[in-house]
Amino acid sequence: MKPRAFEGGCLCGAIRFRATGAPVKPHTCSCAICRRHSGALTLSWVEFPAASVAWIGPGGRPATWRSSAFSSRAFCSTCGTTIGAIDDDPVVALATGAFDKPHLKDLAPTAHSYVSRRPRWWHVAAEARGRRED
Repeated sequence: MKPRAFEGGCLCGAIRFRATGAPVKPHTCSCAICRRHSGALTLSWVEFPAASVAWIGPGGRPATWRSSAFSSRAFCSTCGTTIGAIDDDPVVALATGAFDKPHLKDLAPTAHSYVSRRPRWWHVAAEARGRRED
Protein backbone atom coordinates (compact mmCIF):
# COMPACT_ATOMS: atom_id res chain seq x y z
CA MET A 1 0.00 0.00 0.00
CA LYS A 2 1.27 3.45 -0.97
CA PRO A 3 1.96 5.77 2.02
CA ARG A 4 -0.51 8.63 2.41
CA ALA A 5 0.67 12.04 1.22
CA PHE A 6 -0.45 15.41 2.62
CA GLU A 7 0.21 18.59 0.66
CA GLY A 8 0.09 22.27 1.44
CA GLY A 9 1.88 25.54 1.09
CA CYS A 10 1.93 29.27 1.50
CA LEU A 11 -0.49 31.96 0.42
CA CYS A 12 1.42 32.98 -2.73
CA GLY A 13 2.28 29.40 -3.78
CA ALA A 14 6.07 29.80 -3.77
CA ILE A 15 6.53 27.34 -0.89
CA ARG A 16 4.81 23.99 -1.33
CA PHE A 17 5.35 20.79 0.63
CA ARG A 18 4.41 17.13 0.48
CA ALA A 19 4.54 15.19 3.76
CA THR A 20 4.36 11.43 3.33
CA GLY A 21 3.36 8.85 5.94
CA ALA A 22 1.51 9.05 9.22
CA PRO A 23 1.37 12.43 10.96
CA VAL A 24 2.90 12.43 14.46
CA LYS A 25 1.84 14.45 17.54
CA PRO A 26 -0.96 16.58 16.11
CA HIS A 27 -1.36 19.28 18.75
CA THR A 28 -2.01 22.93 19.45
CA CYS A 29 0.34 25.18 21.39
CA SER A 30 -0.04 28.51 23.18
CA CYS A 31 3.62 29.15 24.11
CA ALA A 32 4.97 32.66 23.51
CA ILE A 33 7.03 31.59 20.48
CA CYS A 34 4.03 29.93 18.75
CA ARG A 35 1.80 32.91 19.53
CA ARG A 36 4.25 35.39 18.08
CA HIS A 37 5.17 33.20 15.09
CA SER A 38 1.52 32.80 14.09
CA GLY A 39 0.00 36.04 15.38
CA ALA A 40 -2.75 33.91 16.94
CA LEU A 41 -3.60 32.73 20.45
CA THR A 42 -2.62 29.20 19.53
CA LEU A 43 -0.95 27.38 16.68
CA SER A 44 -1.96 23.96 15.41
CA TRP A 45 0.91 21.64 14.42
CA VAL A 46 1.53 18.15 13.13
CA GLU A 47 4.97 16.57 12.94
CA PHE A 48 6.67 14.41 10.31
CA PRO A 49 10.20 12.99 10.15
CA ALA A 50 12.29 15.47 8.11
CA ALA A 51 13.04 12.77 5.53
CA SER A 52 9.27 12.47 4.88
CA VAL A 53 8.84 16.13 3.90
CA ALA A 54 9.64 17.28 0.36
CA TRP A 55 9.70 20.96 -0.62
CA ILE A 56 8.00 20.84 -4.03
CA GLY A 57 7.16 24.48 -4.82
CA PRO A 58 9.05 26.89 -7.06
CA GLY A 59 10.46 28.65 -3.99
CA GLY A 60 12.16 25.49 -2.69
CA ARG A 61 12.72 25.32 1.07
CA PRO A 62 11.07 27.97 3.23
CA ALA A 63 13.06 30.73 4.87
CA THR A 64 13.93 30.06 8.51
CA TRP A 65 14.64 32.00 11.66
CA ARG A 66 16.35 30.35 14.66
CA SER A 67 13.77 30.57 17.47
CA SER A 68 15.34 28.34 20.15
CA ALA A 69 18.31 26.12 20.90
CA PHE A 70 16.66 23.22 19.01
CA SER A 71 14.37 24.69 16.35
CA SER A 72 13.96 27.20 13.54
CA ARG A 73 10.65 28.71 12.44
CA ALA A 74 9.84 28.27 8.74
CA PHE A 75 7.97 30.81 6.63
CA CYS A 76 7.62 32.07 3.08
CA SER A 77 9.99 34.97 2.47
CA THR A 78 7.68 36.35 -0.22
CA CYS A 79 4.22 36.39 1.43
CA GLY A 80 5.16 35.72 5.08
CA THR A 81 2.96 32.65 5.55
CA THR A 82 3.80 30.56 8.62
CA ILE A 83 4.82 27.12 7.35
CA GLY A 84 6.00 25.51 10.58
CA ALA A 85 9.19 24.68 12.42
CA ILE A 86 12.23 22.72 11.36
CA ASP A 87 13.72 21.05 14.41
CA ASP A 88 17.21 19.70 14.89
CA ASP A 89 15.77 16.22 15.78
CA PRO A 90 15.29 15.94 12.57
CA VAL A 91 11.58 16.70 12.67
CA VAL A 92 9.47 19.10 10.63
CA ALA A 93 6.41 20.43 12.43
CA LEU A 94 3.99 21.79 9.85
CA ALA A 95 1.31 24.34 10.70
CA THR A 96 -2.04 22.64 10.17
CA GLY A 97 -3.46 25.77 8.52
CA ALA A 98 -0.86 25.51 5.73
CA PHE A 99 -2.23 22.15 4.52
CA ASP A 100 -4.50 22.08 1.46
CA LYS A 101 -6.97 19.92 3.43
CA PRO A 102 -6.54 20.95 7.11
CA HIS A 103 -9.88 19.36 8.01
CA LEU A 104 -8.59 15.78 7.57
CA LYS A 105 -9.00 13.66 10.68
CA ASP A 106 -5.31 12.61 10.64
CA LEU A 107 -4.36 16.27 11.21
CA ALA A 108 -6.79 16.91 14.08
CA PRO A 109 -5.04 17.97 17.32
CA THR A 110 -5.16 15.46 20.18
CA ALA A 111 -3.33 17.57 22.79
CA HIS A 112 -2.60 21.19 23.73
CA SER A 113 0.76 22.49 24.93
CA TYR A 114 1.22 25.51 27.22
CA VAL A 115 -2.46 25.91 28.09
CA SER A 116 -1.30 28.09 31.01
CA ARG A 117 0.14 30.64 28.53
CA ARG A 118 -3.21 31.36 26.90
CA PRO A 119 -5.17 34.49 27.85
CA ARG A 120 -7.45 33.64 30.80
CA TRP A 121 -10.54 34.74 28.86
CA TRP A 122 -9.86 32.20 26.09
CA HIS A 123 -10.84 28.59 26.68
CA VAL A 124 -9.35 25.74 24.69
CA ALA A 125 -12.12 23.40 23.55
CA ALA A 126 -11.81 20.06 21.80
CA GLU A 127 -14.46 21.12 19.31
CA ALA A 128 -17.01 23.86 18.77
CA ARG A 129 -20.39 22.68 19.98
CA GLY A 130 -23.61 23.43 18.15
CA ARG A 131 -21.89 25.61 15.58
CA ARG A 132 -20.83 24.88 12.06
CA GLU A 133 -19.32 27.23 9.55
CA ASP A 134 -18.66 25.99 6.02
